Amino acid sequence: MRHGIVLFTSDRGITPSVAAKAAEDNGFDTFYVPEHTHIPAKRAAAHPGTGDESLPDDRYMRTLDPWVSLATAAAVTSRIRLATAVALPVESDPITLAKTIASLDHLSGGRVTVGAGFGWNTDELNDHHVPAGRRRTVLREYLDAMRALWNQEEASYDGEFVSFGPSWAWPKPVQPQPPVLIGAGGGPKTFAWIAANADGWITTPLEQDITDKVEALYDAWRAEGRAGHPEIVVLAAVKPSAEDIATWERIGVTEIIWGLPDKPEDEVISFLGRHARRLGLRSDDDAGTAVEAGATGHAERSGSR
Repeated sequence: MRHGIVLFTSDRGITPSVAAKAAEDNGFDTFYVPEHTHIPAKRAAAHPGTGDESLPDDRYMRTLDPWVSLATAAAVTSRIRLATAVALPVESDPITLAKTIASLDHLSGGRVTVGAGFGWNTDELNDHHVPAGRRRTVLREYLDAMRALWNQEEASYDGEFVSFGPSWAWPKPVQPQPPVLIGAGGGPKTFAWIAANADGWITTPLEQDITDKVEALYDAWRAEGRAGHPEIVVLAAVKPSAEDIATWERIGVTEIIWGLPDKPEDEVISFLGRHARRLGLRSDDDAGTAVEAGATGHAERSGSR
């Protein structure tokens, strides 16, 4: 079972490049960032966590662009996978987004994973002219269209929301196609959608007891005739026990994502070292070296200003 890190990016605090480098140095497998293009000041959509229009964190309004963030991370890392938790593909032009993701995969040596959401903030979607009741259909078409551009020498697509004639588009991704994981509440409709259109599931922060849901996803996967097993990524919103982690590994969870604290850079780097030791990703000596490297990098950047 792998361990990933998610940075709720904003225009303050640690940058994605520094966080990703520290995560890689401390043995983590994947670096995730989220996406919100904007947050309408007046809206009817309720946040899944608060149950109303209030937001649990002001970083929702300050989120950095995910693909720019991951590009900066790609430039200073060599191994860690670069992912979103979650991006909102339907808020971008699919042809342009396909180019962006393919370019990032090409430049990073095939390290991109697309974690995508349907979009809880329907007012945000509305500003992008995405009908709230059709957002799953829009996402399916966007993914199909992007895969055509990634995989076909001369690509074309003809759908309800996406349409383009025979076209050339390079670079192609290094991977046959970047994996797509869907971050959404687990239920029959979502699992059937994942089995038909994606490569795995990212849980929501509200879901921790997922044993029955994992089995339901396996059932949907088999019903769709998919080979192998879906990726299952748990977003650890609360501190899980050792028993929780053992249970997740036993039922087939492939990765746990751990959130970074919204604190100054030095404190975040120190947290990554401590957490890597707790998880057994690094020895005391290795983690200490990683923290020292992060601190040295911070000092060099400060001195060059």
